[in-house]
Amino acid sequence: MENRNFKQLALWALAFILLVALFRNVKAPEQQIKIPYSGFQKELKAGAVVSVKVQPDIIEGKYKATDGHLVDFETIPLPDANLVQDLQTYHVARYEGEPDRSWITSLAVNVGWIVLFFVFWWLFFIRQVQVGGKQAMSFGKTRAKLSDGNKNKTTFADVAGCDEAKEELSEIVDFLKNPEQFRKLGGKMPRGVLLFGLPGTGKTLLARAVAGEAGVPFFSASASEFVEMFVGVGASRVRDLFVQAKKAAPAVIFVDELDAVGRHRFAGIGGGHDEREQTLNQLLVELDGFEQNQGIVLIAATNRPDVLDPALLRPGRFDRQINVPAPHLKGREEILKVHARNVKMAQSVDLALVARRTPGFSGADLANVINEAALLAARKKKEAIETVDLEEAIERVMAGPQKKTSVMSDKEKRIVAYHESGHTLVAKILPGTDPVHKVSIISRGHALGYTLQLPTEDKYLTSKSEILNRLAVLFGGRCAEEIIFSDVTTGASDDIAKASAFAIRMVTEFGMSEKIGPLSLKKPDQEIFLGRDIAQQPNYSDNTARLVDEEVKRIIIEAQSKARDILSTHKRALDALAAKLFDREVLNGEDIDAILQQAGAAA
Repeated sequence: MENRNFKQLALWALAFILLVALFRNVKAPEQQIKIPYSGFQKELKAGAVVSVKVQPDIIEGKYKATDGHLVDFETIPLPDANLVQDLQTYHVARYEGEPDRSWITSLAVNVGWIVLFFVFWWLFFIRQVQVGGKQAMSFGKTRAKLSDGNKNKTTFADVAGCDEAKEELSEIVDFLKNPEQFRKLGGKMPRGVLLFGLPGTGKTLLARAVAGEAGVPFFSASASEFVEMFVGVGASRVRDLFVQAKKAAPAVIFVDELDAVGRHRFAGIGGGHDEREQTLNQLLVELDGFEQNQGIVLIAATNRPDVLDPALLRPGRFDRQINVPAPHLKGREEILKVHARNVKMAQSVDLALVARRTPGFSGADLANVINEAALLAARKKKEAIETVDLEEAIERVMAGPQKKTSVMSDKEKRIVAYHESGHTLVAKILPGTDPVHKVSIISRGHALGYTLQLPTEDKYLTSKSEILNRLAVLFGGRCAEEIIFSDVTTGASDDIAKASAFAIRMVTEFGMSEKIGPLSLKKPDQEIFLGRDIAQQPNYSDNTARLVDEEVKRIIIEAQSKARDILSTHKRALDALAAKLFDREVLNGEDIDAILQQAGAAA
């Protein structure tokens, strides 16, 4: 694009220069007075003529007027054989002649400028209009990228951590590679497959692997590419995409972020005839328009399946809906091994340990961990990535890079040390909490310090007692500030926000309040559009809302009291932990256990 702009700029500059030259060539002489030949002879004999230019049909020059300034003149010459001798006799400083141009030469020069003008006019105006017309004609063409099946090297071997999804998609590969096997049994190829899950879990990679395994062309596009300002363009692009896919069948069409065009129709303030809904309607038509066993599979990805139009999700359109979850422990280890193939790892690195320290990480997060570790190792001029680099990379991904230029005063540093020690001590004393892996008062991201708790295994269920203990851990920092300094700071704002969110979900979603009972008061996920938000009314009374507020407050106050009691009982351990943290700034799990053991507060 920059090259093209530079080219156009250069052409316009050249055109301007040529137009200036043309103007200078054809413009009238500057303020020349016409005098008769006799007047020229008079001025010549008076010695006033300064310069003369003799042409076949005119004589031009300059002579000095009586007031001393130079005057440009021109005259029609007469046959005069003594002209040159007179110029010499009367001491004309400069005289010259010009060869006689034939009428052909004159015509060529004049016509040449005219032709040149029309050439540039065509270049800059007619051609631009033609190019604009072609662009307008191609406006409704799809912008999907096509990857040749022979060049697409992505296979299921490059995808890890989602074995169930790969198993579901392997049947699609078999359909594409050997449709006759299923046709004999009367089976039909699925029209569409919807991949949904958290961002970064590998949905796009899975779709590309399907095409790579089957060895078929892969058309990839983002749903947002279909939608334009002009109504009808998106539908036209959808039609063109499916036309191209049919020509290349068998093929895989992949549409990323389907929710950009697949949201509920008639759901907001845009009405039912806007561009997005026209595009969705065309997509629905194309899914229905597939001929039997045509060899085209539409794979779409989204992380918001709850907002999709029900017409998209019915059987016959997206026949399969495959969840691509965040990887479990074994899956994280496999993902790390896939990304570690491209970097140089030290022999001492244990990827299983790294997997245990990254609960909840998606595939993209794990790839980022490996990349950050490689950058850190390169920065330190190491030959290979070591465990310490991976640990630092995990913390960078979770909490951000260290703020080495941010220097706290000793007073603030001591407050942060007690704050983080409060979190750590409550987490160590209460049963069922995640083990404390590290505590630090080195600033990272938006945090002045952090307490890193890592579970020993993946958990899919959380009990009420575990949530209450987690709330107490969150209030450990604020309570430590109250006990030691008899004051509180703004440092606990994030802890309070997280605790409040947990307590609200306990009451309104999980049915963990005796006063409210096992009721779900959660707002339905699908009510996300402005139009529906305006029209929606709460599904519970004002009295229930008051009870919810009371229960949330009760849970929060009880968690705070629990944390305060623990810290008051083990104040000696709190002081010891904060003092050591103030000095060393970072403590790992073994250091914390040793300090608490010495202070008599071992869990």
